[in-house]
Amino acid sequence: MSNVHAHKADIFCQNEPKVDWHSKALWFVREKRDRAAGSIPEWEQIRELGSQVKLHTLTHLAEYLEEFEKNCKANGVIVHWAKDAAEHNEIAHSILAKHNVKKLVKSKSMLTEECHMNPYLEKRGIEVIDTDLGERIIQLAEQPPSHIVLPAIHMKKEEVGDLFHEKIGTEAGASDPTYLTRAARSHLREHFLTADAAMTGVNMAIAETGSIVVCTNEGNADMGANLPKVQIHSMGIDKLVPNMDGAHVLLRMLARNATGQPVTTYSTFYRGPQKGGEMHVIVVDQGRSAMLKDKIIGESLKCIRCGGCLNTCPVYRRSGGHSYNYVIPGPIGIAVGAQDDDTNSIAWACTLCGSCTSVCPTKVPLDQIIHRHRRLKAEAGKLPYGKGSYMPLVGNFMASETMLNCSMSVARTALRILPGGLMKPFSGAWGKYRELPAGASSSFEAWYKKNRSN
Repeated sequence: MSNVHAHKADIFCQNEPKVDWHSKALWFVREKRDRAAGSIPEWEQIRELGSQVKLHTLTHLAEYLEEFEKNCKANGVIVHWAKDAAEHNEIAHSILAKHNVKKLVKSKSMLTEECHMNPYLEKRGIEVIDTDLGERIIQLAEQPPSHIVLPAIHMKKEEVGDLFHEKIGTEAGASDPTYLTRAARSHLREHFLTADAAMTGVNMAIAETGSIVVCTNEGNADMGANLPKVQIHSMGIDKLVPNMDGAHVLLRMLARNATGQPVTTYSTFYRGPQKGGEMHVIVVDQGRSAMLKDKIIGESLKCIRCGGCLNTCPVYRRSGGHSYNYVIPGPIGIAVGAQDDDTNSIAWACTLCGSCTSVCPTKVPLDQIIHRHRRLKAEAGKLPYGKGSYMPLVGNFMASETMLNCSMSVARTALRILPGGLMKPFSGAWGKYRELPAGASSSFEAWYKKNRSN
C-alpha cells in the first residue's frame, strides 16, 4: 500500500505550510493563464480549432507520419522508428556510440523521462546533462520532475540554494533567485561547450515541411543543438500536426495556457542538420497507438503538454507531483498513465470537478477520460483497496432520499453544536488536512422549497 497515491500524498501533506505554498504558487500561474486567455476575444474559437487540428491529425495519423518521414529525408534528416521505450533508448545509444559521444546535453523532454533514458545511457558510460534549469535542479537532487512545465515547483528557493551549495559550490545560505540562476548559467555553459551531442524534446512536428518545433524560455535547446555536430530530437507520434497553420494555432495557445506568456521566448523550427553534421528524429509509439483504440481515452493524445490542467487541479496542487505513480503527474498523467498503474490508485486521485477540462487549450475531455479509466478498472476487478466493498453501500445510501436527508440533518446539527476538534476524527482521511465547514442552518432542499418552489 506504500505506493498508492493516497499514501504518497499523505507524506507530502505532512508539511502543511509547504503544501499551502505549493498550491498558491500553482494557482498564481493559473491566474496568469486566465488573464492571458481573456486578453484574446477569440480564445474559445482557437481552442475549438486546436482541438479539431489534433483530432484530424490523430484520425489520419498513418498518412501524416509517412509524409513527415518523406519530407524529413528530403531535408537531410535521419528518421528512426521506435515501438517502445526500449527501442527508443537503443536507437539513441546507437547514434551516440557511433559518434563516440561521452557527454550529451539535453533540453526538457517528458518522453525521455517516460523512457527512463538518462539512467540507460549513464549505465553505458554517457554523461547526460539536463540543461533546462528546473530539470537540472531535480537532476542534481536525484528526483523525478513533479510538473511537466515547472519540474522543480515542489522545491523552495532555500532548498535550491542548499542544493547548489552542495553540488556546484555556490555560497552557503544563498537563496536569491538571480544569484542562483547566474550560477546555474555558468555551470551549464561549461557543459554546453564540452558536449559531444545534443538532444531535445519536440513540441510539434510538421508533416508538410518535415520540420520540428522546440519551445523554451531559456534558449537551452538552441544552445545545445547548435554547438555539437550531432543533434537528436525525441518525439511521440502524437506530436504531429499537418502543416504550419496547425502549428501556429497551437503556438498561440501553448505558452498562454502554460505560464500566461503570449509565446515562449524561443520557438525554434529545426528543418535540417548543420553543415557537416547530423540531425536525427526518433519517432516513438510507446503505447500511443493502443490508446487510440478507445475513442474516449484516445483524445488524451490531443494534449500539447502545456501543464494548465496541473495548475488548476485541486488534488495535484495539494498532493504534489511525486504522489502519482506515473512520470507525468496530474490530470493528464492519469489520462495517459492510469492503464499502466499497478496500484490502481491514480484514477481516483481526482474529484471529477472538470476544471482541467475547462482550461485545456485543445479541449481534451480529461474528466471523461479519468471516469472511463475508473470504469475500466472496475470492469477488470481492479478497484483500489476497499472501494469494491464500501462503494456499493455508499451508492445505496445516497440513492435513499430518506437516509441521506436524515444523515445530513444530523451532520449539520453536529457541526453547529460540537467543537471542531471533537468532530474532526470522524471525518477520517478526508478531513485530516482540511478544516470542517460551518454547519448550515438548513438543507438546500428546504431552502429551495421555501424560496423558489413557487
